[in-house]
Amino acid sequence: MAATTGQVGESIEQSPTVGRWNYLTVGGLAALTEAAIYVAGIAYFLVVLDFASVTGALQQVELFAANETTLSAMYLLIYVVFGIVLVALVLTLHERLAAGAPMLMRATTAFGLIWAGLVIASGMVATLATDVVVDLYSTDPTQATTVWLAVSPVIDGLGGGNEIVGGLWTLLVSVVALRTRALHRLVNYLGLVVGGAGILSAIPALGEIGGGVFGLTQIVWFVALGVLLLRAGRREASAHLRRE
Repeated sequence: MAATTGQVGESIEQSPTVGRWNYLTVGGLAALTEAAIYVAGIAYFLVVLDFASVTGALQQVELFAANETTLSAMYLLIYVVFGIVLVALVLTLHERLAAGAPMLMRATTAFGLIWAGLVIASGMVATLATDVVVDLYSTDPTQATTVWLAVSPVIDGLGGGNEIVGGLWTLLVSVVALRTRALHRLVNYLGLVVGGAGILSAIPALGEIGGGVFGLTQIVWFVALGVLLLRAGRREASAHLRRE
């Protein structure tokens, strides 16, 4: 374990330094932010809204109408902000891993940026759709329910329902990190599990289980990744100060 940790630190320290706020520090903070957003979203929908107990579309619309402001804010957080922060993390990992496997990492980064775009688009659709549905509900609850039934599959298809693109990105990052002996081996193995669960979520029969496993395990992966990157960032900053 000590030898592995030493190799990790040595390989990370070979990356270019740009002072105290180097790209590793930014990436580490981005990873921790993603984990925090995940936790906030789970707490809001499962504890505050108790969304799991709502089954019918009309009940969902009624819940939206009663919590319009906080729901719109949460959609912006868990989709739009999450996607924007994800871009920083994707680019950080590209910079960190590209030297060891340039072609594979280019494909990996492409999937990561696609995932970020899909998540942002999903959040924008969800926010606008919620506003429309709530406005309709005050005059025609039946029509509001119909609109929600039509729009919710679009939101799920873009990024709220299955995690195949995010799973593929996580899986490929872990494969590259294992091949190049970057990050920590246990974190990379966890990433393989996270990525596999995300890909399985695209199968209808396994969608709920795969999505649940993906979300929960990716929180742990983001935290572990964030800690590793922040530690590496501090080492980069210290080395930079010594050279000055």
